[in-house]
Amino acid sequence: MQHRVIGALCAMAVMGGVFAQTPRKPAAKPAAQAAPAPTAEAKDAATLEFEKFRAEMEDSNPAELFEAKGEEFWKSRHGPKNVSLAESCDLGQGVGKIEGAYVKMPRYFADADSVMDAERRIVWCMVEKQGFKFDDIAKRPFANENFTPDITNLVTYVAGHSRNMKVDVPLKDPKVREAYEIGKEMAAYRAGPYDFSCNTCHGSDGKRIRMQNLPNLSTPKGAMSGVQGWPGYRMTGGVMLTHQWRMGDCFRQQRFPQPKYASDAVAYLLTYMIGNANGEVYKGPGIKR
Repeated sequence: MQHRVIGALCAMAVMGGVFAQTPRKPAAKPAAQAAPAPTAEAKDAATLEFEKFRAEMEDSNPAELFEAKGEEFWKSRHGPKNVSLAESCDLGQGVGKIEGAYVKMPRYFADADSVMDAERRIVWCMVEKQGFKFDDIAKRPFANENFTPDITNLVTYVAGHSRNMKVDVPLKDPKVREAYEIGKEMAAYRAGPYDFSCNTCHGSDGKRIRMQNLPNLSTPKGAMSGVQGWPGYRMTGGVMLTHQWRMGDCFRQQRFPQPKYASDAVAYLLTYMIGNANGEVYKGPGIKR
């Protein structure tokens, strides 16, 4: 198991860079005086205001526009092989079937011999079934103010067909369970200039950055908070972004090397996070501040 974890961590680096060495544990420092925690009343008031704001914005969520574009791509023929994903791509429910597929991933796919989240699987289908080149997709995998890649629209479309369904990652599958355990170890792995891990921010209850609650990803409701609303329309940039993007942004905030797009490393972490949300209801593509 340990060599799989290290392999996944090394695979995160891009442009030929890898972790040069295992980070050394910093020398112990005197504990700083902790700032007083906000009162429960203050936390509740702030949380309620954010929830109220998000609920109001959901009424005008533009995600459906991206879903429509994704549907058009899914059903149309594309790529060097001139086939549609609707007639060639199996997301785990049968070729072309997308109802409920999003909440049942990550899952193991024998044809790829890999555990794949939804985005990784759709990319695999675009490459293997339609004939696109992976490197071309990976050059611009995420949206900006001037461009939304087809993969983002496709993921949004597929995710929309799991709206109001319960998360059901097949953790009893040995391959998926192995990916989950690797993701769990990765979440606890401390490295980088801040000596951070995923769990530094998301491993216990009651943490907050500025006015933003930080969910505890080891609990079902906390994990669901990390899953809910992705893919999501980001108001600050006016762009639609996926869970793969969000994971990469977490690495950026930790000052880690950026993970390779659609890599094992991200799939393992998503298996851990989404697997912990099993039984919780996914509300579909959302809207973010």
